[in-house]
Amino acid sequence: QVQLVESGGGLVQPGGSLRLSCAAAGFTFGSYAMSWYRQALGKERELVATIGRTGSWTKYVDSAEGRFTISRDNSKGTVYLQMNSLKPEDTAVYYCYVRLLPGMDLWGKGTLVTVSS
Repeated sequence: QVQLVESGGGLVQPGGSLRLSCAAAGFTFGSYAMSWYRQALGKERELVATIGRTGSWTKYVDSAEGRFTISRDNSKGTVYLQMNSLKPEDTAVYYCYVRLLPGMDLWGKGTLVTVSS
């Protein structure tokens, strides 16, 4: 079955850290760039970070630059998002995403990150 399954969300205090994981199944993981998106309550879904097929390049939204790190382990079919120095405005549901073909987008169900004291 083709799927993405996120884990690692939770409640963290401002300034804290979390590491999100996304396990892929049903497709050749190493052949695709992978991304993390997030959607805060009442807001549009936004792209947070993308990593190339081999991990040789990464890209971040300005608000995540310097605080978040996207990485991948192709042997495990997993992509990660290490989030440091978390802020209340990072509170959102975080989604894993891959475009398998033009018009064929695959999303995970998301994992909730809440940053609050």
